[in-house]
Amino acid sequence: MTIIRPAKVTDIKGIHEIIEYYASNKKMLHKSLNTLYEDIQEFVVLENNNKVIACGALHVSWEDLAEIKSLAVLDEYQRQGLGRKIVSNLQKNAKKLGINKVFVLSFNPEFFVKLGYKKIQKDNLPHKIWRECVDCHLFPGCGEIALTFDL
Repeated sequence: MTIIRPAKVTDIKGIHEIIEYYASNKKMLHKSLNTLYEDIQEFVVLENNNKVIACGALHVSWEDLAEIKSLAVLDEYQRQGLGRKIVSNLQKNAKKLGINKVFVLSFNPEFFVKLGYKKIQKDNLPHKIWRECVDCHLFPGCGEIALTFDL
């Protein structure tokens, strides 16, 4: 049985393994263990038989804007609606916080378009979000596509 819940510190290694798998295949950006521990409160996980099989995070950027980050589902659990389930959960969390718009930066924009997200130019996002981008080894040409969704 799969359950979605807030991440715990004991989930970090599982989250890291999932993210690193996709990052090594150039489908996501790498995240250090240190960053994951620091950002633990932003994450939710999907658990199946006490194993983390999917994850995602909600990072508040400003009073009316949050980013969905690090969305990943293990290969063997894909095409079951689990990514959609995590996005829905993160959007609900954003609404509870009073956020009215979420955005993503994705190498797989088609997934988010199916969920109602609209592609935009990265330049339309606030400069605040560029802080993380500027530190990335792929900056400025990583190839991620920006998308937004009004809640």
